Amino acid sequence: MKKSPASTRLREAIAAAGLDWIVPDWDAPGDVCALSTTRNGGVSGGNRATLNLGRSVGDDVDAVAENRRRLGKFLPAPPVWLHQTHGIDVATLMAATTAEPAPRADAAVTRERGVVCAVSTADCLPVLFADRRGSAVGVAHAGWRGLSSGVLEATIKGMGHLGSDPADLVAWLGPAIGPARFEVGADVRDRFCDGDSDAQSWFTPHVPGKWLADLYGLARMRLSRSGVRDVSGGGHCTHADAARFFSYRRERDTGRMVTAVWRAVD
Repeated sequence: MKKSPASTRLREAIAAAGLDWIVPDWDAPGDVCALSTTRNGGVSGGNRATLNLGRSVGDDVDAVAENRRRLGKFLPAPPVWLHQTHGIDVATLMAATTAEPAPRADAAVTRERGVVCAVSTADCLPVLFADRRGSAVGVAHAGWRGLSSGVLEATIKGMGHLGSDPADLVAWLGPAIGPARFEVGADVRDRFCDGDSDAQSWFTPHVPGKWLADLYGLARMRLSRSGVRDVSGGGHCTHADAARFFSYRRERDTGRMVTAVWRAVD
């Protein structure tokens, strides 16, 4: 895929810092930058070692502040942190949007250059969006609750309010719990499959009363139905790779990673 000068510089800066953070390989246009942090590169200890970016997980506040400062070195501005609720609300961010109080939303979209849209995750699926024309970007926090309720569709609608047609969008699926590790009960399966026979193919029988759910497959299905055809990513498992990712399912008492996207200022 063709890389923009801005994303190439970001990739090179992250590599030069010795970090294993992820810069997406996707068909985003020339002025779009994005990254997904891993658990590495910070100062937190214990189960939150080392780059915990979440304030509400019991970590030392000074450690979180330092971790966020380190992230900020690669961003044009501090992210607009969201108060995530596993819902479908979408915040439209402007240059004047402040992080305090945090917008109560599980997705964010913007047309503004230098405004950083971001979500925090530790097994839930982060999904990035960009308009092929480079006119808007967005990100969604898609755990099973939000995904089944329509957070991706709501984010696409939010991008539409900024002038983006679904056919002009590209999407990238960030690190999430993989299909070999995400065991769910009938309640989760029913949320997706009641009235939607196509969703059944993304649930594999595991043990009696339990299934393995494929968040990546479910997200691709919903994106395709909404008209988003250019979808990449989806090759990681946060639960399986303890050296690189936080996982709530694996440890419960753990940190949070961040997936962010923005339009470059220059």
